[in-house]
Amino acid sequence: MKVAGCEQIFHEKLTGKLADRPELTACLRTLRRGDVLVVWKLDRLGRSLKHLVEIIHDLEQREIAFRSLTESIDTANAGGKLIFHIFGALAEFEHSLIRERTLAGLSSARARGRKGGRKFKLSADDVRKAAAMLRDPLMTKTEVAKHFKVSRVTLNKALETAGYPPNPAATSLSENPQS
Repeated sequence: MKVAGCEQIFHEKLTGKLADRPELTACLRTLRRGDVLVVWKLDRLGRSLKHLVEIIHDLEQREIAFRSLTESIDTANAGGKLIFHIFGALAEFEHSLIRERTLAGLSSARARGRKGGRKFKLSADDVRKAAAMLRDPLMTKTEVAKHFKVSRVTLNKALETAGYPPNPAATSLSENPQS
């Protein structure tokens, strides 16, 4: 790095895959407009292509150039900028592919009868009991939720999913012909 003319050298002892990298943070804070960040190799700077593009974009916004010695990339010239715009497009493309694959996998799982999401905290029997308890006008949803050791939101969602009306007590009263 001395050969490249670096005035200050930061050496990260942690892996590039970790989000918290104190030396990188210190290095990026040290850089000022007109400086050049020099790295030995691209993979030493970013955890992923997306992360690398984000760092380079931030440097560009701050008018700081970037050089990678191994890959011969220098954003101080037009060719280096082009390379990073291509990297940015590739990162976006990679993100889109991952998203498409994820959606396709979820769709395929649904077609095979698998449902995503968390398991229900209340069994069908518990939901039926909860609905019966709520028919008592003196029983509140908070009390029923506490009885089953769930939140009111969980109780409401379970009742809704099972097809019970939002307020079983109100429905049972309205069905009473004497009301």
